[in-house]
Amino acid sequence: MTANTNHLIDTIAALDELYGKPSESSIVKEVDFIHPHYRAFIEAAPFAALATSGPGGLDVSPRGDAAGFIHVEDERTLLIPDRRGNNRVDSLRNIIADPRVALLFLIPGIGETLRINGHAAIAVAPDLLERFAAKGKVPRSVLIVTVETVFFQCSRAILRSDLWDPDKRIDRKTLPSMGTILSDLSNRRMDAQTVDAAWQERAHKQLY
Repeated sequence: MTANTNHLIDTIAALDELYGKPSESSIVKEVDFIHPHYRAFIEAAPFAALATSGPGGLDVSPRGDAAGFIHVEDERTLLIPDRRGNNRVDSLRNIIADPRVALLFLIPGIGETLRINGHAAIAVAPDLLERFAAKGKVPRSVLIVTVETVFFQCSRAILRSDLWDPDKRIDRKTLPSMGTILSDLSNRRMDAQTVDAAWQERAHKQLY
C-alpha cells in the first residue's frame, strides 16, 4: 500500500488553516538566550541529540555523558566535548559545510525536553580540550555552539511513548545484535559472534 498523494499539504497557508494559531505559551517559552530555568535542564541532562545538515543530507547523532556534560559557558554559548566514537564524524563534516545545528536534551524521568537551535564551530585549542578531560583523556575536539533559540517541549511525546516507564523496557535480546546486523550487511565478511564478543569486551574500556 502506498501513501495517498491526493491530499497533501504543500503551502504554509494550507498548513496554518489545518492547525490554526499556536498557543500563547508556545510563543512565550522561546527565548534567544539560556535562561536560568533552561540552564537547569541542560545541566541535568546526560543525553542530547545533535542535528546537523550538510551536502550529503541530514544527520542526527546521539551525545551522552555524565549529567551536565554539555557546558554552559555563558547565556549564549554551549561547549560540547566530542568523545570517542567510530570516526565517521558525520556531524562534524556537516558543521564544516553548514554550521547550523539543533539540540534536543533528554533527562531520565522528566517529561519535558529542551530544544536549542544555533550555529556551531569545531575547536581544538589545547587549553579548551584539557578543560574537558575525562578518565585521563581529552576529547578530539569541542563544539562551540552559539545559541539562537531555546525553548522547552511539553511532555506529550514522552507520555505517549511511556519512555521512562521501567515496565516498558525492551529486552535487548529481542532485537538483532550489532554483530548480527554487521554480519548480514557485510555478506558474512564479519562474524556475528566475534563482533559481539569484541564489543562486550571493549565497550566500557573505550568510552573516552
